[in-house]
Amino acid sequence: MKKRVKDIFRSWRVWVLMIAILLAVIAINPSVNVTGVAIRGIERDSPASLAGIEIPEGVASPRAREIIRSINNAPINNIDDYLKEVSGIEPNMTVLIRTNKGDYQLIAGERNNQAYLGLNVYDAPENNIRFGLEIVGGTRAILQPTGEYNESDIDFVLQSLKERLNVYGLSDVVVRLSRDLEGRSFIVVEIAGATSEEIVQLLSQQGLFEAKIGDEVVFIGGERDVTYVCRTPQCSWVVDPRRGIQRVEGGFMANFGFSITLSPQAAQRFADITRDLKVVYEGQDSYLNESIDLYLDGNLIDSLRISSGLKGRAETSIQISGPGFGATQREAILDSEQNMKQLQTVLMTGSLPVQLDIVKIDTLSPKLGEEFISNAVFVGLLAGLAVMGIIYIRYRKKAVVLPVGIVLLSEVLILLGFAAVVGWNLDLASIAGIIIAVGTGVDDQIIILDEIKRGTKSTRFINWKEMIQRAFFIIMGAYFTTLAAMIPLFWAGVGMLRGFAFTTIVGVSVGVFITRPAFAKIAEILLKEY
Repeated sequence: MKKRVKDIFRSWRVWVLMIAILLAVIAINPSVNVTGVAIRGIERDSPASLAGIEIPEGVASPRAREIIRSINNAPINNIDDYLKEVSGIEPNMTVLIRTNKGDYQLIAGERNNQAYLGLNVYDAPENNIRFGLEIVGGTRAILQPTGEYNESDIDFVLQSLKERLNVYGLSDVVVRLSRDLEGRSFIVVEIAGATSEEIVQLLSQQGLFEAKIGDEVVFIGGERDVTYVCRTPQCSWVVDPRRGIQRVEGGFMANFGFSITLSPQAAQRFADITRDLKVVYEGQDSYLNESIDLYLDGNLIDSLRISSGLKGRAETSIQISGPGFGATQREAILDSEQNMKQLQTVLMTGSLPVQLDIVKIDTLSPKLGEEFISNAVFVGLLAGLAVMGIIYIRYRKKAVVLPVGIVLLSEVLILLGFAAVVGWNLDLASIAGIIIAVGTGVDDQIIILDEIKRGTKSTRFINWKEMIQRAFFIIMGAYFTTLAAMIPLFWAGVGMLRGFAFTTIVGVSVGVFITRPAFAKIAEILLKEY
């Protein structure tokens, strides 16, 4: 037995498998007893952002995320501890946040009469494996461009959507172009840990903002005309302090407002347009005879009176306002806040060159993903034991059962390590691909064992090399057949099966070029003396 073990470890094929397993473990970087909450996103200009906490990069590995260890010296072990501590914070309270990267002191803001920090967090990850929306929960939107457009328009849309989502400080965001088998273009947006309807509305909104005086455009949204948009409490409000919440027909109305800074060119257009306007008097106040009208996607959202003192002046700092409505005062405040954030985002990022129609929206709960993972692990273990039991019954040799189980586990481990390296999100389709890859691995191992068994029963001289070659001839044929079947799935169903196709291809490739050769050598050494 010792001689056979030594022979196994002398094989370069086995060493390739062992190195692949080692690299996979390093890439996954597993850890136990992880405490704290990881920062998933930070709202721009929020108290957390102003305190210097950086928005995490979406490409960063999960274990590289900044982890909150304590709030006001109270230890944070999980998301429940975090929510408990945050619930006790009052607006304008000083908050000390300690993370694995430093200490931050911030002043809690106020939103909807409650304190807010602008942080989006989740339980600190125990490894570098990224999971898809079906596992961690979130929102998936499929958008379809309409009208006439070209490739440059689509590239601009993709970049603009990413910028709009970045305004919310979200890092676990995927915005990608996908095409179906008919060649139609779709934009798939996946936002982990987010269920907010305002984000979904933002995705479908073309966002053409125009400020007009009469028929003349003073400025439009985007960096060309708008150089700064205020998002801090010092220069923005959800409820106008002068008007308060007003009762209107059907409910209540709250007026939001915030300041913006125009480029010198836009300010000069304002001066040129207002220079010839007339001044009208209303009591002790005087205004110009034209208002500045604010349009979003062609819809008038507000009209602002222009003070006579601004006539002909190249004013760069102005205030933008708009209404929010609701059946109750709270609903009016929430609608005002949502409208303000959307308008601020559009002003910062500009308009999209094409109209986007929402084809489908899915909001997924993380609870289902947790149950699926636990059930999948349990069922996988049962399936593995069943497979090894059937193999033992078939061949009646204990020496082959353990290698089969080791190779099955090694294939899963290598696949997870590869996913961690390339940043591939494991969704339900990808996990199904792993199952398919492992299943084909069992088939290939049985083919190798059958060829060896048939060769050992032959009355002529046993040529081990010939037996293995026959087995791999069948395995390679099945491999290329699988590749041919998987490639069309990259475009089927608007790319929703891409994870399944990609994982299956990687899985069977790992098997054919790494684990199957190692298993064949192990089986040859263990069965030679039978």
